[in-house]
Amino acid sequence: MIPTAGRLRRVVGVDVGAALNLVGALLKYFSLAFLFPIALALGHSETPWPFVAAGAITAGVGLGLERFTQGKEHVGVREGFLVVSLTWLFAAGAVALPYVFSGESQLNHPVDALFEAMSGMTTSGGSILVDYAAVDRSMMIWRQFSQWVGGMGIVVLALAVLPRLRVGGRQLMEHETPGPEIDPLTTSIRDTARRLWILYVSLTVLLVLVLAIFGWTGIDERMRFYEAVSYAFSTLPTGGFGTDPRSVEPFAAASQWVIALFMAIGGINFMLLYAAFVRRRPSRLFRDDELRLYVALLALGSTAVAVLIWDAGLQEGEAAIRHAVFQTVSIMTTTGFATTDYSLWLPVAPAAAMVLVALMFAGASAGSTSGSVKVARHLVIGRILRRELDQTVHPEYVAPIRINRFPIDDRMVNAVIAFVLLYIGIFVVGAVLLLLDAHRVSLDLSPFEALAASASALGNVGPAFGFAGPMGSFAPFSDVSKVIMIALMWIGRLEIIPVAVLLTRSYWRA
Repeated sequence: MIPTAGRLRRVVGVDVGAALNLVGALLKYFSLAFLFPIALALGHSETPWPFVAAGAITAGVGLGLERFTQGKEHVGVREGFLVVSLTWLFAAGAVALPYVFSGESQLNHPVDALFEAMSGMTTSGGSILVDYAAVDRSMMIWRQFSQWVGGMGIVVLALAVLPRLRVGGRQLMEHETPGPEIDPLTTSIRDTARRLWILYVSLTVLLVLVLAIFGWTGIDERMRFYEAVSYAFSTLPTGGFGTDPRSVEPFAAASQWVIALFMAIGGINFMLLYAAFVRRRPSRLFRDDELRLYVALLALGSTAVAVLIWDAGLQEGEAAIRHAVFQTVSIMTTTGFATTDYSLWLPVAPAAAMVLVALMFAGASAGSTSGSVKVARHLVIGRILRRELDQTVHPEYVAPIRINRFPIDDRMVNAVIAFVLLYIGIFVVGAVLLLLDAHRVSLDLSPFEALAASASALGNVGPAFGFAGPMGSFAPFSDVSKVIMIALMWIGRLEIIPVAVLLTRSYWRA
């Protein structure tokens, strides 16, 4: 007897058909993103067929999944984990298709194409490109655009979807527990997404205009309109892809300062930005515990790096301050841009390099486009430690953990601890696997570089150290190592839990 959808759900414990039905609908809409590079390719007299074919395949897969399955209106928490995980995996595969069809030798290998695509959709910024000039302009813009689309997707995911699955850092900052059901087609989520899109697009347009004005007025002669659009597409989503192999280094100091500012803005919770600047409630900014710690860590990290590189004679004066601030903001927001090759700091100023690696584990605000652990979780861990110390001195002392004056329950506290332990464990396993594979293929990769590469991939930071540094490329890694890092980027971007849940036996039980 052929099992019905209801029987399938009772057998496996999750309505796979409903989940695939929703994934298909999302892919169908995602296929519209290919219209942008098609128009650009035609405008630049470049071939649009890689994008046409990729868009057609993506739409076909989406429509096929939607046609042969049903039930997306009834997707609940259990199916939500599968929807979130598969959507990002399928979307990265869709982004990779134009690379495969392009015929460009740097991108058309399937593993390389998927690495570049996953790096874009997860706003990581690590790249396998070496010769940037060899890639068509439309393909480069598609690469940049994938980060912009992925960044907005992550914001909606973090603010509207993950809290309903009872995972995600921003849930810690809310005093009301989200409801138990997830329905991505409800009015509330559509309305939230619409407002976030307006803010996101507005900030992007503002950055494009500022950078373009620098180019038009001669403040930054390297900043043409093409570069202004390209770097705006990867700055707001804290992505890190660029159109120059030297990242942001060739541009004027004014452009670097502005990009640093917008990276820092991209690292702030977008609902907080919306409340402060759209709904005109700026006081919300000053009352947010996470934002205060985020700014403090940026200031502390920038000061430490500036002092260390100035003392080592690497930079001095305004340049030392600019490079320190830029690299601190870039790493902590997991953007990955660079104004200088900080890999070269390691022999001269190892402490400065270690500060940058430590910042890879910080992340910015929950509800932002950044990756890594997130400041909200560090805030909870810090208050747990303070409470434990207080209780050591005063055993009778009892106090809840509070964030923004509201107590968070023990379940959330345990979730934070579990996340951090999983994060550290996956990071270590990733580094060991990269080191073992490098030994297998006789690749010169030091333990420190393996640790940095694992931290960079899992935290969606982008560049690491050594040949995979900010002015380098991940191309020397073997296909096996690239697949490992693809998995790390995917897991890290979805904040581990949605993917980890799929690997448990209880998830699939009725």
